[in-house]
Amino acid sequence: MTSENARPGPPAISASVVVLTLARKVETELGAALAPLDLTISRLGLLGHISGVPGASFSDLARMSGISVQSVHAAVKALAAAGLVRDRTARAGSASTIELTPKGSRLLRKAEGVIAEVDERLFGAEADPIRRRIGAAILAAFADGFPSR
Repeated sequence: MTSENARPGPPAISASVVVLTLARKVETELGAALAPLDLTISRLGLLGHISGVPGASFSDLARMSGISVQSVHAAVKALAAAGLVRDRTARAGSASTIELTPKGSRLLRKAEGVIAEVDERLFGAEADPIRRRIGAAILAAFADGFPSR
């Protein structure tokens, strides 16, 4: 509530708004840091899923990424054209099993270094104290891994 001479108070704190605001900051920082590697956050995520689930199918990757199978096909085709992934069973009528190539594995390792740098900048010892606490809380919350869906 405001009066003629009073300024409005701060809005109520919302966990959703705080997380969304922080996520946008992280997305911006990480996207800029990955650009020199010719990677986007979504390409990085797909490479990570392929690495983490050897032999994953297009359907598996779509479920893990939260995108359509058609989008995964297009993304994997682009990653394959870049020499980052291959389909071990690329035959009509056969289920695909997608895996990283050595080039894709090297790129993923470089990206992991970039992620560590961004994490340090945003949540490390020199970061804003509130962000340090949020980063520590997130890591603690997921210390035992991600829950199954």
